[in-house]
Amino acid sequence: MNPKHDVTGVILAGGQGRRMGGCDKGWVELDGRPLVALALERLAPQVAEVVIVANRHLDAYRRLPARVVCDAEAGYHGPLMGIYSAMRAAATPWVAITPCDSPALPHDLVMRLAEAVGDVDIAAAHDGERLHPVVALLRTRLADDLHAALQGGERAIRRWYTDHAWRPVDFADCPESFANLNTEDERRRLEMRLQQEKGNP
Repeated sequence: MNPKHDVTGVILAGGQGRRMGGCDKGWVELDGRPLVALALERLAPQVAEVVIVANRHLDAYRRLPARVVCDAEAGYHGPLMGIYSAMRAAATPWVAITPCDSPALPHDLVMRLAEAVGDVDIAAAHDGERLHPVVALLRTRLADDLHAALQGGERAIRRWYTDHAWRPVDFADCPESFANLNTEDERRRLEMRLQQEKGNP
């Protein structure tokens, strides 16, 4: 698998942002830039193209250099619906999903997932302590199965994963790369990390 040809990168930005007062987290600023722009900058060099799944502020998202799709069904059905919507839009055999509020993901994230996936259908990042199910590589052909699961009321990513051949991928060497932004303390820590990266390219 060559991620630059076989993988569509996906930024999930369609959530309700409940833990941050219902804001659209893609447009929360970190180090003076929107989270979605930082996520796009990190993911785009690793994949064939990037799709952003968003459900509001669509005009703003469409000004970014990426394709924008909405959830296939309205009503904020969670990340599984975002994954399904991206799979439906992808022209590649694989999708690499990431959340919009994890701007420091590894520069080699997709390659490491691709190298580890082997003969399974899903590879999800594990930071040595916890699984990150919304940072994963999935076969696009799972779209029909996922649609059926959604129609049956499934909303839990981990539970749907266990219905398929999947494996965790070890990223214990860089657990801090999977930090996301839900509080002001997390914002400060992420800003410090990004500033350190700028000073140590």
